[in-house]
Amino acid sequence: MSNKMKGILCIMLSAFSWAVMGILVRLSGDVPSFQKSVFRNLVAVVAAGGYLLFSHTKVKLKKGDMPWLILRSIAGTIGLLGNFYALDRMMVADANMLNKLSPFFTVIVSVFLLKEALKIPQILCIITAFVGTLFVIKPGMTAMPMGPALVAVLGGAGAGTAYSIVRYLQKRGIPGPFIVFFFSMFSCVVVLPWVIPHYKHMEGWQLGYLLLAGCFASVGQFAITAAYRFAPAREISIYDYSQIIFSTLLGILFLNQVPDGWSFLGYGIIITASVAMFLYNGRRAKGKPEA
Repeated sequence: MSNKMKGILCIMLSAFSWAVMGILVRLSGDVPSFQKSVFRNLVAVVAAGGYLLFSHTKVKLKKGDMPWLILRSIAGTIGLLGNFYALDRMMVADANMLNKLSPFFTVIVSVFLLKEALKIPQILCIITAFVGTLFVIKPGMTAMPMGPALVAVLGGAGAGTAYSIVRYLQKRGIPGPFIVFFFSMFSCVVVLPWVIPHYKHMEGWQLGYLLLAGCFASVGQFAITAAYRFAPAREISIYDYSQIIFSTLLGILFLNQVPDGWSFLGYGIIITASVAMFLYNGRRAKGKPEA
């Protein structure tokens, strides 16, 4: 099996794991999003910490690394909380689709953080993607409140910003598992002051769902890390959108959630823009003409 095929399988395993996580978060019931995030991240802390310990990964922070780690963790926490909030209040497939705007925010943030030039085709793809979000959100067309949809988009922005900073940190030589560990620990510590006084009692089955969600999230994180070791992002990143297929099927199966025609149209527009961006970035990376 070629490294590219291994990368594709790993990224699809990651997409499936994230989709299952979303279903489990929704099935865990009426638990505050902050509280859900703590249990999800505790599993990630143990998984990433265990990997660092048993792999004997050496981490040497240089001057200036810590502010970026903190900024990545703040952005990632916003992305996580935004996604959890939306998962509880929207159709799972819609919430995950809006979270998949993160690659477009990554491109935007990279302009400022990594000094990467933003070309006209990329601008057109970004505009097209945001047009697609209107069909998913359907402002004024349905009874769905705008708040959760806007929070989902904010979550995508947070995730996209976090991914840009991860790229920057990895260029500075910081191992990916340590970035995951630092973010997960930071997120737990930040939300605990709110969770402790507002803690809501959970039944055993709710705790079980959240711990399972954390397990699947950890599998997703390690699988996507492995994917990009096998093949560069420009060759396989588009397969991450298989999460929408998994989320839709799992939502129908376990939650009886069937997206309407406008949502499917929005999915198509966003995925089309993503494919166009994927192909364009691949051509640029290979040194082909940009137009």
